[in-house]
Amino acid sequence: MLNIFARTSVSRVTDPIGRALVRAGLTPNAMTVAGTACAMVCALVFFPGDMLLWGTFTVWGFAMLDLLDGAMARARGYGTPFGAVLDATCDRLVDGALFAAIAWWCFVRAGNERAAAAALICLVLAQVISYVKARAEASGLEADGGLVERAERLIIALVGTGLQGFGVPYAVEVSLWLLAVLSVVTLVQRAAAVAAAARAAGPGGARP
Repeated sequence: MLNIFARTSVSRVTDPIGRALVRAGLTPNAMTVAGTACAMVCALVFFPGDMLLWGTFTVWGFAMLDLLDGAMARARGYGTPFGAVLDATCDRLVDGALFAAIAWWCFVRAGNERAAAAALICLVLAQVISYVKARAEASGLEADGGLVERAERLIIALVGTGLQGFGVPYAVEVSLWLLAVLSVVTLVQRAAAVAAAARAAGPGGARP
């Protein structure tokens, strides 16, 4: 949802940075890999280590680098199919590392099995929601949108860990269950969008 409403405003900030990075000799793919590696390391070190604020702010900061690879591609004047696949793959890796690390914190550090279960549900749904879109597009169908996409997932999850880090009780558990419910809604929305696109395409209208 934020991808629709915030794209123009965000681009006004990131595009000048993207042009400067390209002039400095960096590539979008290098930025994607660097941001992914740093976000994963921070998630897997800080959250299991019970350093929620460190995890929240570092993962958020490095996840924001994901905005810059697109800005760099626009500054360069073109993107590549490999870059698109790399970006999507790296997004899934960060999502997996983040929710696995939060699940570990919930189970081992907080001793909260309910919250750990919610984190694992969010992890699975995040991967499935993204897979539905990728598989639909590979079949020539549309499956964009939905209530909770990647930006919303990160915001909800990291707001929960940040508030918990500031001493708000149950913030992680509440945010994870909220995200789990919203993710189910999003999965249903995407499935409905694929079904509608398939009906519109008609028999044989989509690629196998």
